[in-house]
Amino acid sequence: MIGTLNRSCKTSILFALIGLVSFPLYGQGIKGFVSGEDGKPLAFATVFARNLNDGIPTNQNGYFEWKLPKGHYDVLFQHLGYTSQLKAIEVKDDWVEVNVVLEMQTYGLPEVEVKEGAEDPALTVIRKAIAKAKYHKLQVEAYTMMVYIKGTGELSDAPFFLKKKLAKEGVSLNEAYTSESVSKVSFKQPNEIKEEVISIRTSGDNNQTSPAPYIGASFYDDKVNDIISPLAKSAFAYYRFRLEGTFLEDEVLVNKIRVIPRSKGEKVFDGYIYIVEDLWSIHSLNLKTSLLGFDIKVRQQYAPIKEKVWMPITHTYIFGGKFFGFEGEFQYLASTRDYELTLNPELQFDTEILDEKVTAIPEKVKTLANKDAPLLQLEEAEQLSRKQFRKLITAYEKEQVKAREEQEIVSVRSQVIDSLATQRSMAYWDSIRPTPLTKKEILGYVRDDSLALIDKAKNSEVDSIAQKAKRKFNPFDIFTGGRYNFGKGKSAGFYTNWTKMSFNTVEGFKLGFSGFYRKEEITKMADSVTNEVRSWNLKPEFRYGFASKKAYMTFNFRRSVTKGREGYSLGMDGGKFIYQYNDEGPISEQVNALYSLFFKENYMKLYEKAFARFFWAQRMGDQFTYRASISLEDRSPLTNHSNYSFFNNNGKAYRSNKPFQKDLNDQFLVSNKATLLDLSVDWRPGLKYQVRNNRKIPLMATAPLLMLSYKQAVPIILKGAEVSKYQQVEFGIKHSIPFGVSGRLAFNLTAGEFFNAKKVYFMDFKHFGGNRTVFSNMGAASNYRFLDYYTFSTMDRYFGGLVHYQFRKFIFTQLPGLRFSGIRENLFFNYLKTKNSPHYWELGYSLDNLFRLFRLEMGAGFENGKYSSGGFRFGIATFISINIDE
Repeated sequence: MIGTLNRSCKTSILFALIGLVSFPLYGQGIKGFVSGEDGKPLAFATVFARNLNDGIPTNQNGYFEWKLPKGHYDVLFQHLGYTSQLKAIEVKDDWVEVNVVLEMQTYGLPEVEVKEGAEDPALTVIRKAIAKAKYHKLQVEAYTMMVYIKGTGELSDAPFFLKKKLAKEGVSLNEAYTSESVSKVSFKQPNEIKEEVISIRTSGDNNQTSPAPYIGASFYDDKVNDIISPLAKSAFAYYRFRLEGTFLEDEVLVNKIRVIPRSKGEKVFDGYIYIVEDLWSIHSLNLKTSLLGFDIKVRQQYAPIKEKVWMPITHTYIFGGKFFGFEGEFQYLASTRDYELTLNPELQFDTEILDEKVTAIPEKVKTLANKDAPLLQLEEAEQLSRKQFRKLITAYEKEQVKAREEQEIVSVRSQVIDSLATQRSMAYWDSIRPTPLTKKEILGYVRDDSLALIDKAKNSEVDSIAQKAKRKFNPFDIFTGGRYNFGKGKSAGFYTNWTKMSFNTVEGFKLGFSGFYRKEEITKMADSVTNEVRSWNLKPEFRYGFASKKAYMTFNFRRSVTKGREGYSLGMDGGKFIYQYNDEGPISEQVNALYSLFFKENYMKLYEKAFARFFWAQRMGDQFTYRASISLEDRSPLTNHSNYSFFNNNGKAYRSNKPFQKDLNDQFLVSNKATLLDLSVDWRPGLKYQVRNNRKIPLMATAPLLMLSYKQAVPIILKGAEVSKYQQVEFGIKHSIPFGVSGRLAFNLTAGEFFNAKKVYFMDFKHFGGNRTVFSNMGAASNYRFLDYYTFSTMDRYFGGLVHYQFRKFIFTQLPGLRFSGIRENLFFNYLKTKNSPHYWELGYSLDNLFRLFRLEMGAGFENGKYSSGGFRFGIATFISINIDE
């Protein structure tokens, strides 16, 4: 089990899925030190009391301390790679010190008949373990457990120019920063987890130590956070296996299997997995992998909580690497205790699994009828081939899914935090902690407690939230953005306006300003979880061009009501403003200004629009969104007013503000008017959900987005010779589909047509996302790379497709070093055809996730098979999603 990337520090990728522990406050128990034969401590060794079916881990330095009631205990000391020791210990009125030296594990190899071409015995072990993986996942219907998680991070290096800044912020190199938490976790099939957080102790403000979001991940699944499990049904396509030996532990025979990736790199494991003979369940594992160039190590120790039911009791995760001069390592320990299991009564049979590749299958097994229900066949058969067993278990699982009322729910998560969770005393933590803190961790807590006292003294008179509400005006807020709260849901402020300062040839140097006023009312709905938010919003926006000496302004007034995920919005906007002919804005103001001022290229083409628009949008759950608007528009072309640039560029002059299109008739670029009706619907069929704290959250990647829109320009209200009159319909589909390990296919297809097009002007044309700069847009399948912005704009039939495929291993990533660094290789193919234009297509290749941030593309565009343009494009890595919210 392994966590996912944490938003605040990106280290919870290693949080165990199982969290925290609560102990009775006894005054006695056992404590001691576990080491190897060389005297070195064995970190995170397991100390397991068989007669309690309970255990704890040692800390990083090999020490343990376990409070226990008086009594006799059979304590098993375990560590991967070492022979376990069983000690009978009596606990009386005081602590019993037990120091244990574990010997290196000695492995035996089963006697096998050596034949030419004989396969490794590991293969049959793994095949049987894969066949029973779903059984082991489904055999426990429900359980509760107490979980302790401790995460300790240490920053070992940082860029020299940031070290002083970090020191001022209280972040020191080679010092421990620790978080601890204790929870009660409950699980119920198929994927429902409830967490009751009892206590949290953490450095700083990061309390993201909850195991609940990750508890569902299991090595019995095909993937563990998108990494192929060694027990996945497709495991043999990604791994080779070798039997390293066997050993007997507490009368159980265990197979040590070497897991060797066929192609080393990200999203596959490398290391060892230990399988219990006959049960074919996991005994323990010691694996490593990498993600985005960071190394991840995972270790788990299982134990028989009930007869023939092995559950994980100790998890350790180590995450480390370098990133832009920063280097560090984060260790996470998860210790689970006090299991209470409810077994699935339907899966309590003991079927012998035969591997048909090495064992002759009896005729009575071969001829088993498949007419009976899967469960009946499983119960009645004494023997089954591994393929038969896996097929029947899969069929049984599908029957259970069909029986569920809400099949679209993928997982259910809930968390309740005790009101005293963050207020527990040090004495409480000393009594409840299963592993002693190291000296570094103790010093780290002393440091953090001192800083907390200083912060508390600074803020003792004014609550931080009230301080934010009473924020004073700062002139820089006009540029950087700021919000001022006036109470009773009223607020006003500025958007980020520095991005609205730029240069273009129509206005010259230009500045912009945008602010807002908001009145909001929030009430709890009947479920006491979902909020109903009602708001009134006013947004003015202003711009002024110093060369054109013209000012423009718009107002947007909106009423919004949301009830959880559902809601609607209506309002109006209007004014007089400047827009690109392509209303999707294919080139940003800053990029256009850069090219204009340095290279005297004015790619942005602008026109003026005076308008009034009324709009309405409604989200019906998450699968359907409807939109409608009607607008009255008066549009006019614009001309250049500035020839300025930083350099002379050999007397080069700017192009006109007229969009470039071969044989474009000037009749399409005259002043005109339009009354536009715009209708659209978005639909995500088959959308899946997860439920978190009773809130239904859509998993957008599980369903394609289908888009249908209709636009009509009718000569009503606005009349005259130059009035638009046409109809347009468009259909689109977007989706991103994962393939194998790190493979992903993303596509964006659009088709549409104009009809009854009696009067169409250039701002009404269908425009396509072109690009003439070296900067590639965000998104893998968002725009064309080498197409001119308006060359193929059309008022007829059109079809376009953007397709992007990401490889795990292609050309340069054949080298393991590059794969481990997190670099991806991609191919993209883009196509466009309009009624009166040639077939245009692009083919390109890119190196993605360079330095974990960037993307470098190269390719070319062709018209009817003839080269038209090409080159390099530079952008942000495709795995990064940036939303810029004003």
